[in-house]
Amino acid sequence: MSGDWANILAVVDVVARETMLFAAIGLLIGGIDDLAIDLVYARHRLRRGSPPSLDDFPVCADGGRIAIFVAAWEEAEVIGPMLRTALARIDHPDYRIYVGTYPNDRATTLAVSKVAECDARVRPIIGDKAGPTTKADCLNTIWRALLRDEAAEGWTAKAVVLHDAEDVVHPAELRIFDALIGRHLAVQLPVHPLIDRRSRFVSGHYADEFAEAHGKTLVARQALGAGLPLAGVGCAIERTCLGRLADLRRNAPFDADSLTEDYELGLHIAALGGSGVFARVAEWPGGPPVSVRAYFPTRLEAAVRQKTRWMIGIALAGWDRVGWSRARDWRDHWMRMRDRRAPIAVLVLVAAYLALLVWAASAILHWTIGIAPHALSPAMGTLLTINSALLVWRLAVRAAFTWRAYGWRQACLSLPRAVVGNFIALVAAQRALFRYTAMLRGATPTWDKTAHIFPDDIERP
Repeated sequence: MSGDWANILAVVDVVARETMLFAAIGLLIGGIDDLAIDLVYARHRLRRGSPPSLDDFPVCADGGRIAIFVAAWEEAEVIGPMLRTALARIDHPDYRIYVGTYPNDRATTLAVSKVAECDARVRPIIGDKAGPTTKADCLNTIWRALLRDEAAEGWTAKAVVLHDAEDVVHPAELRIFDALIGRHLAVQLPVHPLIDRRSRFVSGHYADEFAEAHGKTLVARQALGAGLPLAGVGCAIERTCLGRLADLRRNAPFDADSLTEDYELGLHIAALGGSGVFARVAEWPGGPPVSVRAYFPTRLEAAVRQKTRWMIGIALAGWDRVGWSRARDWRDHWMRMRDRRAPIAVLVLVAAYLALLVWAASAILHWTIGIAPHALSPAMGTLLTINSALLVWRLAVRAAFTWRAYGWRQACLSLPRAVVGNFIALVAAQRALFRYTAMLRGATPTWDKTAHIFPDDIERP
């Protein structure tokens, strides 16, 4: 009997050693990659200093009309409050909000129509197709409505701004777009997820991720000169640039077959030779940035669905839809590789968690049988020490950016929320692989959206 247990123990030890080695090497590569971004960001901050403030962006009386596109499918609960809030807050003399809905979504269409009856700046657009299609398809319907209005009324929009039906629009964002469009073909503002107090961990993990991504990663990406992906909200694209993209796609500037048309749009603009800018503009010197605020999913299942769509569009379909940059553009290659590393990172996470479980089982078996466990090799010990240091650094950096955006209490919660984020990514990766495989076999991509809420108190942080 003891011989059988010894054989089982030997197998467990081998599995533990090999999974730990695989996970350790993967975590080392990812940790060094993240550390390199930290160094790029630190160098940029030391050279550039503090960001500009709204004092540098006065309201321009004759800057040109800005068209705001909002694609809406089953958004009856939020679209009315969103539009009324935007109309009351936006500080710009000339804009029009185009809201695209579907003929089989009467509730959302009615909610938009009620607001449009009271304010001519809201333009309801009902598409010909029954929903849901994709968000990009809905945006193309809005685009064609804009072209009809321009032709009939004799004006041309300066820029097209993208927003979602649940967004809290910042009053000054059009001032920034007005000033920067022309110098750049695309402008992206930071996104500031609101934290639902009833879902501090699921909704809160978005806050942590965006605090770091839009506080550091996109800043570093821009400093490198790599193509800037758009977030789909709080972003503006020059009207003539969208026209050029439309000419290449039969009057459809947004790719209707894409689940992440916003991400791809930014890279396509860069491929055309246009510049994009990530605009972190402080509300006042030393104050918080002008940003888009919104509630993200609060339930685990909804978060998994959203992360699934992102993973398919960016990490999986991005390989064949967007491809790579110019042959020697290592900066852009690096950034696109980071965008697409999510499935590999999930595989490494699975190996890491499995290794912990197997090592625990090995320790129990060694104690039960009475055989001393094998000591770690010096190389493995060194590797684990380096990974531990990188992990502590990674969590500290995440907490620091969460602290800057949300305060110290949320920074403390960012530590356990990292585990929640890992779990959501693990489940989403499995779902993404199945859905992407179905798409490769001919399945039509559809708008796999989640239910949204609009804040009762828009001034609440």
